[in-house]
Amino acid sequence: MYAEYERWLDQPFDDDTRRELSLLTDEEEIKDRFYKDLTFGTGGLRGVLGAGTNRMNRYTVGKASQGLADFVNAKTKNGSVVIAYDSRHMSYEFALDSALIFAANGVKAYFFESLRPTPELSFAVRYLHATAGIVITASHNPPQYNGYKVYWSDGGQIVPPYDRDIAAAIGAVSDYTAIKRIGRKEAETWGLFEEIGKEVDDAYLGALKALSLEPEAIARCCKDIKIVYTPLNGTGNLPVRRILKELGFENVFVVPEQEAPDGDFPTLRYPNPEDPNAFEYALKLAREKDADLVLATDPDADRLGVYAKDAVTGEYMPFTGNMSGLLIAEYVLSRRAAKGLLPKNGKGALITTIVSSKMAYEIAKRYDLTVIETLTGFKYIGEQIKLLEETGAHTYEFGYEESYGCLVGTHARDKDAVAAVAMLCEAAAYYRTEGLTLCDQMREMYNRYGYFKESLCGITLDGAAGAGRIGSIMQRLRSDPPAQIGGENVIALRDYEKGVRTELASGKSGPTGLPESNVLYFELEHGWCCVRPSGTEPKIKFYFGVKAESNAEANRKLEKLSAELLQMAD
Repeated sequence: MYAEYERWLDQPFDDDTRRELSLLTDEEEIKDRFYKDLTFGTGGLRGVLGAGTNRMNRYTVGKASQGLADFVNAKTKNGSVVIAYDSRHMSYEFALDSALIFAANGVKAYFFESLRPTPELSFAVRYLHATAGIVITASHNPPQYNGYKVYWSDGGQIVPPYDRDIAAAIGAVSDYTAIKRIGRKEAETWGLFEEIGKEVDDAYLGALKALSLEPEAIARCCKDIKIVYTPLNGTGNLPVRRILKELGFENVFVVPEQEAPDGDFPTLRYPNPEDPNAFEYALKLAREKDADLVLATDPDADRLGVYAKDAVTGEYMPFTGNMSGLLIAEYVLSRRAAKGLLPKNGKGALITTIVSSKMAYEIAKRYDLTVIETLTGFKYIGEQIKLLEETGAHTYEFGYEESYGCLVGTHARDKDAVAAVAMLCEAAAYYRTEGLTLCDQMREMYNRYGYFKESLCGITLDGAAGAGRIGSIMQRLRSDPPAQIGGENVIALRDYEKGVRTELASGKSGPTGLPESNVLYFELEHGWCCVRPSGTEPKIKFYFGVKAESNAEANRKLEKLSAELLQMAD
């Protein structure tokens, strides 16, 4: 790693980078910056901003773009890439730099004129018939992060084998001086750089409006429902406000402190709608306005966080990602069923992930759908949509994951918080015509399907030492799995890295049926838990869920599981 540090000192980098490198004196800091190259995880390339191979900077980003350009050129002639970016520090610079690298390699760059949500990038790749797409974003990570997500021609994030092939192409760029670059004027002259904006915006918003199922309900309630929204200083402000306005909602209040794009996220610990602290300002405004809904999208507007006012208690009830995803699923499927739009005989598909709520199976049963489970990460849901279209075996009806992401429709191949906002607000209007709030409807679902409750806990372990500890925890649990967790017997262990499911009592084993991944999944008597290293943060994550006869019983089971899982990581 020190040799790599010395090599960087000798590179013809810009003055700011050379200065930053020369000021490094702490050995642990140097080690953390150079002990590895940034690698593609579930969310692509992501890391802390700064100089070094293990950092996001114009050279690691340039290497990624050069490698992707080489891969595109190996796959097709006259290739093109759509490029979007969010409000984070260096997002615009990384995006423009990448566009000019693509152009220098003969790959046309479609460059968004200003920041746009990630789901619009997914839409734009298909709309413009591009070969690939990238978005510069670190999603919900803290302000010091940025990232680089890659999409292929189907509009979905790259999956095997393309993720490995692109990673190999990036790894083959061993010399930073081999990165090709040209100026913007030259790229435009050669027809290799095109700025895009309004046309794609209009097409994207038009696709979202076409998803509406009960416009009459919105018309009846548009003057009554009050919505507080925060884009958390990210990309969602303009598209979310526009879609709600065009659908007819009249009372939308945006949190002023979090409205403008700002990579410092000054009012937030970190801009994650999964974090209750992110709702502090929104809930304050909601109480002032007596709002019905409180909504937050993360900086690249693919995740949606929700609070809804409970008419029973008068308080604002938080919705987990499972709750909001399942509520939208129930609304969409129930209305499509009522209109005779759902296929019969299990031909429709509800796609979810192994760490999401098992209530999905009960909903699917009610509407005669087939459930397809994937590994963690919405890119695998997007992959399934493509496979369904190719095979014709099923039609895609809905997809969601526990991490606050879902996709209504097939306009995109990634989770879409702008579409989720539109459908959730429409659901609120529809249920109001039925005399229900969203909180009432959630209780109806628990009563109908059972008290499925889920949670997530994790341990952050930074740097090379942290990565080593995460590896040790995974290896220990893999080689010596516990017989009980949270007072419940472990029925079976699914080791997705080995591709094997093993019943603990009999030792009988068989395939998991899913791709290889460093994930352990424990099947319990009345629940489940799953352990995996995060693909986007220096964390080991523990997911778990239960089914119970009451809310109180479910919460007790969750608390017991949480405590024991954290002990297992010591």
